[in-house]
Amino acid sequence: MKLARAIHLDDSDRNVFYSPARTGEWCISGGFEFSDWTEEDLTGKARQAFANGWLGLETFGRVTFVAVTPVSDTEFQSLVGRLAQHFADYYGAPSADAARGVAEEELRFMADLCTEHEENTLIAVQRELDEEGVRESFRTISVPEAKIDMVAVHGDGH
Repeated sequence: MKLARAIHLDDSDRNVFYSPARTGEWCISGGFEFSDWTEEDLTGKARQAFANGWLGLETFGRVTFVAVTPVSDTEFQSLVGRLAQHFADYYGAPSADAARGVAEEELRFMADLCTEHEENTLIAVQRELDEEGVRESFRTISVPEAKIDMVAVHGDGH
């Protein structure tokens, strides 16, 4: 199975997001954060997070690019638990157990997005707000292996 980790090609994320994700942390789209936003919410750094920020699953900060990386089943289940707890702590879920199914759906969506791509492929997200809500699109950037190895952070598969 594959997911994606935060990657920084420069220091710009520190300047454009209120809370930047840490390099190497696992990420998901995190579009759920914007489900009740309106045009009035889309200003400054909040607009940048909405427009193209992935959600890190350790800091719950945002990052512009993620790199496709293998993930173990154990790590995947740990991430489900972490995200479920986040839903309970910040989004009003009655408990982490109650939020576990939704958390797993979010992570499976990300896994599905990554499945068709080679390791080290960079992915960017773009969001728009329309009358139906938040619309997401994804763009991939294939990077020659020699160059991505200089900046990519991969887990050891444990």
